Amino acid sequence: MHGEMLPGQALTLRGIAKEFGVSMTPVREALRRLVAEGALTLSASGRVSTPELTNERIEELAALRALLEPELSSRALPRAHMALIERLQTINNSIEDSGVLRSASAYIRTNLEFHRTLYLRAQAPAMLAMAETVWLQLGPTMGMFYDKLKRQEAPYHHKLIIAALRAGDEPSLRLAVRTDVTQGLRFLVQ
Repeated sequence: MHGEMLPGQALTLRGIAKEFGVSMTPVREALRRLVAEGALTLSASGRVSTPELTNERIEELAALRALLEPELSSRALPRAHMALIERLQTINNSIEDSGVLRSASAYIRTNLEFHRTLYLRAQAPAMLAMAETVWLQLGPTMGMFYDKLKRQEAPYHHKLIIAALRAGDEPSLRLAVRTDVTQGLRFLVQ
């Protein structure tokens, strides 16, 4: 989810079990679930790897984000108290820390923390689970992309999201979220 693995990177049960100090059984179950969610792929030969997304798949996942995430933000808006808005501002400010901007996985992790913090207020667990499944599928591709992008500042649309929350402006909030979640994905389609 955080782009720490490259697209197409192979995984082994033994390697994961050793890395996390667990037996093969929980690793096998976790991999099975991640394959079912589309976060990993399983070849006919039994090779497990991170997904290598086609342009069509990226566009499909971008469309899902464009549908789900503005709806989650709308549902969160009535519950967006000042403490939440200040928390989002703090997360957004932390993105500008030099360490976060230098690391694709740290950038993605902090960016998703921003979105998840807002969407938790929607109190729509099924929708949030769907959004997280999309994030899982995009993670390796986003990591590769952000490593090349070398961002210099926090996302501009996060500032618009925060401003819309402060104003209680649902149409502006929906537009800012939709633009934020789809803008970067456009660069992935080659």
